[in-house]
Amino acid sequence: MIIKNGLVFNENCVFEKKDVYIENGIIVSSIDDVIDKTEIDANDNYVIPGLIDTHIHGATGHDFCDKDVKGLLEIAKYLKSQGITAFCPTSMTLKKDVLKEIFNTATTDLPKECANIVGIHMEGPFLSPAKKGAQDDKFIVNPEVTMFKELNEACNNMIKIITMAPECDGGLDFIKEMSKTVTISLGHTTANYDMAKKAFELGATRATHLFNAMPAFNHRDPSVVGAALDTENAFVELISDGIHIHPSMVRATFKMFGDDKVVLVSDGMMATGMQNGTYELGGQEVTMKDRKATLADGTIAGSATNLFDCMRKAVSFGIPLESAIKSCTKTAAISIGVFDKMGSISVGKVANIVIMDKNLNIKNVI
Repeated sequence: MIIKNGLVFNENCVFEKKDVYIENGIIVSSIDDVIDKTEIDANDNYVIPGLIDTHIHGATGHDFCDKDVKGLLEIAKYLKSQGITAFCPTSMTLKKDVLKEIFNTATTDLPKECANIVGIHMEGPFLSPAKKGAQDDKFIVNPEVTMFKELNEACNNMIKIITMAPECDGGLDFIKEMSKTVTISLGHTTANYDMAKKAFELGATRATHLFNAMPAFNHRDPSVVGAALDTENAFVELISDGIHIHPSMVRATFKMFGDDKVVLVSDGMMATGMQNGTYELGGQEVTMKDRKATLADGTIAGSATNLFDCMRKAVSFGIPLESAIKSCTKTAAISIGVFDKMGSISVGKVANIVIMDKNLNIKNVI
């Protein structure tokens, strides 16, 4: 396959007009390497890497926590149709045995019409009850290395990210022991700056949905936000749906952290892609109205906006297009250690590619 005449978002995160050559699902260096010379004319269109959503619970009426392979397939089909070609299905706080069943569904081989699963995001149960958000506190437990290893073994070591509160009993010890095995993300936490900074020093490298389910970015105690800002290798998730974070804070976050550290995520739940109505998130009832999903007490319960729309929103808030794309592709891939395989349109990488027009409407997903 040859994608011709497109404005290609290259590995340096700038657009250049050139052709892209694909053979057997891999980007190759020249037309001489292409056997199937089917052409796609991308003239006057942007050609970008497929987006990578590293924090998503569900979509189209399905939830990863449903323990349903067919439902997971439907989520993956929807994501691909929306330009999200890879994702980390994300769990909620539940019993260990239930999580085992959930994680096992992610080991299923997905067909070509689906986005690729690149690992599991384990959000909970090692969280702070005081910052539980939409998590069910009756299943919250202190961090346990043995429990994590048992869950990881149940899914062939597919857990890429674990969101946890470092201040919980055993939290820092867990980070010290497991940070070489899994990406540790600080979230659903009451950690102050000093606690968060210690967690980053011990090996944490990420903050989950920045500003949400953590202490405020205060001038006397900048909390997780300030600790992440002062940590060179720390990435921060940001939900740019126009509901979780004010547009001014989206702009401020990009100015503070830069597109090398900001990872746009959807935190999407089963109402994503659906009409207003009543849904579930981790077994809890959620009402979604005009893309805002809440529990009965008004707590925001995930997002009902997919990552491609979050990227569009970021651009509408004043984030440069190149930075918004980078945060959903290259930076996302680097943050979970898969940039050698995807996240840029580079020779040797998987040809996960989106063609979109100048108004950011999707024309084709490859």
